[in-house]
Amino acid sequence: MGFVKKEYEFLKNIEIDSHNLGCYVGGKWKANGPTISTVNPATNQPIAEVVEGSLEDYEEGMKACVEASKMWKQLPAPKRGDIVRQIGDALRANLDHLGRLVSLEMGKILAEGIGEVQEIIDMCDFAVGLSRQLNGSIIPSERPNHAMLEVWNPLGIVGVITAFNFPSAVLGWNACIALVCGSCVVWKGAPTTPLVTIGLTKVIAGVLEKNNLPGSIFTSLCGGADIGQAIAEDTRIQLVSFTGSSKVGQIVQQTVNKRFGKCLLELSGNNAIIVMDDADIKLAARAVLFAAVGTAGQRCTTCRRLLLHESIYDNVLKQLLEAYKQVKIGDPLEKGILLGPLHTKTSKENFAKGIEVIKSQGGKILTGGSVIESEGNFVEPTIVEISPDADVVKEELFAPVLYVMKFKTLEEAIEINNSVPQGLSSSIFTQKPEAIFKWIGPAGSDCGIVNVNIPTNGAEIGGAFGGEKATGGGREAGSDSWKQYMRRATCTINYGNELPLAQGINFG
Repeated sequence: MGFVKKEYEFLKNIEIDSHNLGCYVGGKWKANGPTISTVNPATNQPIAEVVEGSLEDYEEGMKACVEASKMWKQLPAPKRGDIVRQIGDALRANLDHLGRLVSLEMGKILAEGIGEVQEIIDMCDFAVGLSRQLNGSIIPSERPNHAMLEVWNPLGIVGVITAFNFPSAVLGWNACIALVCGSCVVWKGAPTTPLVTIGLTKVIAGVLEKNNLPGSIFTSLCGGADIGQAIAEDTRIQLVSFTGSSKVGQIVQQTVNKRFGKCLLELSGNNAIIVMDDADIKLAARAVLFAAVGTAGQRCTTCRRLLLHESIYDNVLKQLLEAYKQVKIGDPLEKGILLGPLHTKTSKENFAKGIEVIKSQGGKILTGGSVIESEGNFVEPTIVEISPDADVVKEELFAPVLYVMKFKTLEEAIEINNSVPQGLSSSIFTQKPEAIFKWIGPAGSDCGIVNVNIPTNGAEIGGAFGGEKATGGGREAGSDSWKQYMRRATCTINYGNELPLAQGINFG
């Protein structure tokens, strides 16, 4: 059976066909769950069929993964790093096709789709270097002829549950580091982006097979909430990384905590950009456009609240309204398009409902605010003038809707920034050193990402990514995030003939 449309034929270059098995378990492709059709959000027409995994498939995969873990964790870390290097090279060879797939199935524009796959490649490079730097510590002992060491060992198995908006990059943040740290990976991709899950897995599986390594080092499943629930409940999985809504993340956290497992959460964002009276207005306006409209507002780091100093309020708003008029909306694979569709029909419906709620709470639509009549899930990029006290401002509407509000002082702006339940990303535009250092200090932003003169989105992999409060507190990608994927052991070695006790205790 061939693809419905000729423009989908490129998928065969990454071993995806019109009908696909959705599980890579025990080093084999199989699936015994329901068959679904994945759709193009720009047309809501089917792309291909995928057979999802069953709980029996999951169990088969986990048993094989447990066995593979015994070998993988004992392979020297630099050797594991070399495997991840090869994965990065294989991704480079398939960058354009995989990026095009991300755009096709998720709906983000092609530049962002390719950029997302590039992010995994960058993570592979980062992880290769990290594989030779999983350093412990030597700690001075208070006891004579004693040495204290801090040793880091692999956790075992890491479960990764990813969301539709970054169907590949988030897997990269977790898997690249988990693999070099000596843990096997069990991945459940988003139910609405199964082809991305399959396409990436094909690349990773090919590298493992080429090196005569067990395919079960990396287990991948397409499926629904039952697979996600199984991962959360499974005591064989030492760490569960979940990306999604705060509501579902809280359930995952409670389930994993109940069995004393570790949980890494990347949840909702409600991010603000503050523009001070001394800011570079043109720079700020460009940054806001990308932060609010990029990925059709479906990033956890999307700018949802714009806080403008009263003295420059009208000027910034005028530039933004002009810029919004220039935004080209359409098929994300077409050149020049800046705004693709929302990911699902439900997302489009939620946008329409959200606009009604905004109006009912005093929001004034300055531009946009309507669903675009078409076969796809297109909506207008929207700017809303609203009070920071409106209840709807405290929630995350996953769409290109930007709330604009005035402030008089930096202290007031910081208070508004910190007034929402979420705490992921934030940014200020200013030239004043005193404002910058207050913003990044203890009386400033309460978010995990605190930027100056750049947007809230587009984070680099070198820094730890994640947020506070209802964003979950997780940290992925760079800095010392690798420590979450390993277990710490404090080791004391007595190389003498006496048994002195700590704190000078004399026992017997």
